[in-house]
Amino acid sequence: MTTPPESPPPASAPTDRDGTVRTLLRLWPYVRPVRARLTAAALIAVVASCTGLVIPLVLKWLVDGPVTDGDPGGVWWGAFLVLILGIAEALLFGVRRWLVARPLSRVEANLRADLYGRLQRLPVAFHDRWPSGQLLSRGTTDLMLLRMFLAFPLTFLLVNGVTIAVGMAIMLAQDWALGLLVLGPTVPLIALCVVFERRYATVARRAQDQVGDLTTVVEESVLGIRIIKGFGRHRSQARAFRELSRTLRGTELRKARLLAGLLAVVVALPETAIGAALVLGVVRVADGELSAGTLVAFLSTALALLWPVESLGFLVAMSQEAAAATARYFEVMDVAPESDTAGPRSSARTTHLARPTSAPDGGGAESLRPAPRGGLRFEDVTFRYPDAPPGSPPVLDRVTLHIRPGESLALVGATGSGKTTLTALIPRLHEVTSGRITLDGVDVSALPRSELRARVAVAFEEATLFSTSVGDNILMGTAGGPTDRAALDRALSVAQADFAHRLPEGTATQVGEQGLSLSGGQRQRLALARAVVGEPDFLVLDDPLSALDVHTEAAVEAALRRVLAGTTALIVAHRPSTVLLADRVALLAGGRITAVGTHQELLRDNGEYARLMSGRQEEGP
Repeated sequence: MTTPPESPPPASAPTDRDGTVRTLLRLWPYVRPVRARLTAAALIAVVASCTGLVIPLVLKWLVDGPVTDGDPGGVWWGAFLVLILGIAEALLFGVRRWLVARPLSRVEANLRADLYGRLQRLPVAFHDRWPSGQLLSRGTTDLMLLRMFLAFPLTFLLVNGVTIAVGMAIMLAQDWALGLLVLGPTVPLIALCVVFERRYATVARRAQDQVGDLTTVVEESVLGIRIIKGFGRHRSQARAFRELSRTLRGTELRKARLLAGLLAVVVALPETAIGAALVLGVVRVADGELSAGTLVAFLSTALALLWPVESLGFLVAMSQEAAAATARYFEVMDVAPESDTAGPRSSARTTHLARPTSAPDGGGAESLRPAPRGGLRFEDVTFRYPDAPPGSPPVLDRVTLHIRPGESLALVGATGSGKTTLTALIPRLHEVTSGRITLDGVDVSALPRSELRARVAVAFEEATLFSTSVGDNILMGTAGGPTDRAALDRALSVAQADFAHRLPEGTATQVGEQGLSLSGGQRQRLALARAVVGEPDFLVLDDPLSALDVHTEAAVEAALRRVLAGTTALIVAHRPSTVLLADRVALLAGGRITAVGTHQELLRDNGEYARLMSGRQEEGP
C-alpha cells in the first residue's frame, strides 16, 4: 500500500513558485491548440471584472450629482446605468465559461488518451512494480484537478491580479491617503502566500498519493471479492480500508487547516484596512476634506476588491494541487516506453534476412523478415530483473536451447525455476540481460515488436479475458478482425471451446470483467483459442491445460496436436499428459537447462525429471 518505487515521494513535489510554474508549463503542448479560446476567455473575464469597477465611479457621480442636487431623473438614469453594467458583467462571465468548456474537455480527453496509450506501451516490468490504483488515480482524479485548474485558477489568477491592480489605481486616484492605508496589508499577504505555497505543495502531493493507495485497495477488493468472501476476510479488508481512509482524512484535514489559516489572515487584514479607511474617510468628509461621493466610490471599489483578494487562498491552493497532479501525470509519461522498432541489442546478420516488408499493423515501417527457417534458439541467455538486489543470482543463467522448425518442446522444472520468465523473453515482455534469442536466425531484438508479436502467440497460465464479447477476446490473436468467422470457429474447435456457441448470445456474449462469469477451465480454453486463432509461426504455451478436467484435457490435446504439427512451439508443462504433446523435453533447474531429450529418455536417465513427473519432489517456494 505504498507509493511505487518509481513514483517520487511527496517531498519531490514543487515547493516554490518557480518549481510550480515549471511543472505546470509542461501542460503547454496540450493547451497550445486551444490557446486562442483560452486567451479570449481570459480577456473577456478581465473586461467583465473591470466593468464591475466602473460601478463605484457611477455611484460617485450619483452621490455628488443627482442625490446632492435632489434630481430624481438623474438618480433613475444612474440606477439604470448600474443595472446595465451589472448585466454586462454577468453576460461576459457567462461567455467566458462557454468559451472554455469545450476546449478544456478536449484537453482533458487528450491527456487521458495519451496516458492510456503510454500505459499500453510501457514495459511489463513497469506494471509489475506500480500499483494499479496509483495509475487509475492519475487517469481520473488528477486529470479532473488539471481540468479544474485550467478552467478556473489559471484564468482568475490573471483576472484577479489585473482587477486588483486596476482597483488600486482607482482608489489611489480617488484619494491617495486612503489608498495607501488599504495597500498596507499587501506585504504581509505576499509573505504569507509564499510560506503557504511551500507547505501546501507537500501536503497536496501526499494526499494525492494516498488517494492512489486507497484506489488500489478498492480495486483489489472488487477483483478479489471471491477470495475475501471465501476466506471470510471482509472484516480485515474493511479494517485495512479504514486505516487508509483515516490516514487520508488526516492529510485532508492538514490541508484544511493550512487553507483555513491562510483564509483567516487574507480575509481579516483587508477588511481591517477597509474598516480603518471608513473611519478615516468619515472624519475627512465631516471636516470637508473629502466629498461623500468620493468616499462612497472609494469604499465600493475596496469592497469590490475583497473577493479577488480573498480568493487568492483558494487559487493558490488549487494551483498547488494542479502542480502535484501534473507531476504525478508526467511521472508516468516520462517513463521510456517500449519501442516498436528494433531493439538496441540487435545483432542480426543481414545474410539471414530477406527484403524488408511492411509491418503487420499497416504503419509502413520496415521490418526484418527472415529467409531460411532456423526455429527458435536461446543462445547463452542470462536474465536478471532490473530491480534485483546487486549481487543476487540471475533468474536464468546462460540458457542454451534449440527448438527446431516445426518441433514442439516441453519445458519442465520445479516451481520457481524460471520457466514463465523464459517464455516471457521470447515476445520481449522482458529484455534479456545477455545472450540472445533468435527466430529463424533473426535476433528478436532486431525485430519490431509489432512483427515479433504477430509471429509469436502466447497463452499464459493465468487466462485473462477482457470485458467484451467472447469473439472479440479470441480474435485479439489475429489480424483478421471481428469478421474473421472461419478463424474463430477453427480456434474454438481446437481449444474444445464449442461451449461458446451455446452461450445466451453465442460468441457475441459479453464475458464480464476478467471473464469471471465463466469457469476457470472455460477461460483457459478461450485463452488457448486466442493463441492459436492467428496460426502463428511460433507458439508459446505456459501450462495451458492446468484448469481442465481429464476428459476435456484429452480432447484439447488431440486437437492441439494437429496445430503443433504446423508450428514451432515451446510448452511449459507440469503434468505428463501435457509433456506428451511435445516431441522433446527440456529440464530447467536453478535457472539452467540441465537435460534435453524425449520424455522416455529423461524418465530413464534423469532422476530429477522422474521425481518431477511422479510428483514426489518438493516444490520451491
